[in-house]
Amino acid sequence: MRKMLATGDQENIARALIDARARKTPLTVYPGAMPQTMAEAYAIQDRAIAFDGRRIGGWKVGRIAADLVDRYGGNRLTGPIFADEIVGGTAAEPAMPVYADGFAAAEAEVLLCFGEVGARDYDIDSVKGCIADVRTGIEIASSPFAEINRHGPAVTASDYGNNKGLILGPSIADWRNADLIRMPVEMFIDGARVGGATMEAMLDGPFGSALFLIDILRTRGIAIPPGTWVSAGAITGIHEIRPGQRAEAIFDGKIRVGCSITSL
Repeated sequence: MRKMLATGDQENIARALIDARARKTPLTVYPGAMPQTMAEAYAIQDRAIAFDGRRIGGWKVGRIAADLVDRYGGNRLTGPIFADEIVGGTAAEPAMPVYADGFAAAEAEVLLCFGEVGARDYDIDSVKGCIADVRTGIEIASSPFAEINRHGPAVTASDYGNNKGLILGPSIADWRNADLIRMPVEMFIDGARVGGATMEAMLDGPFGSALFLIDILRTRGIAIPPGTWVSAGAITGIHEIRPGQRAEAIFDGKIRVGCSITSL
């Protein structure tokens, strides 16, 4: 994929998307011509990031459905996670706001923290050398556009990849030697189990997500400072959720990460 500069129409879409987020205004239709390629999607996303002005603390990585890979030229997408929407490190369970009249979901994910990335080339094994920490966590997906996931990955990517926050759970001890791929993960909403899986179904796993992210951000000319988080992909699925509900992910049968959901 080559970096694409936004057209005037795409700048208008970017502005409309971040205005809807800032004003908490639901979008019943996409605010312009829907992007048809990932290059178009990232052109919109890049302008939205520039208009927004907040510091990015991490990136979410999502999977592109197998039947769409040829059309979109890849099997993953990404979107920014702003530093002021990353929470964790406290004993209290956080309350995470979502767009009540838009789309909202919670996803159990493994989170990778970059150390020094530099300019070197990586492969799936060597990329572990630039990872400083691996944690459990939950990504909150939410957008004012309720149909964001119904129009393909380019539309999803254009609106921050459908991200609205990240919860940092406990670190995974001795993660370099742990069998992360086979670690069981379960997801619960209001105490009811809504999904269970391992990372064996996640393409080439969380480190593949880190490798993808390095490549795509370099293509877009975006730096990866130490401390940048990677939300590596939904393990048990995308679980829609509403304000007033509670989400909890359990990793390896013993590591718990939870949050309550509130309305913006």
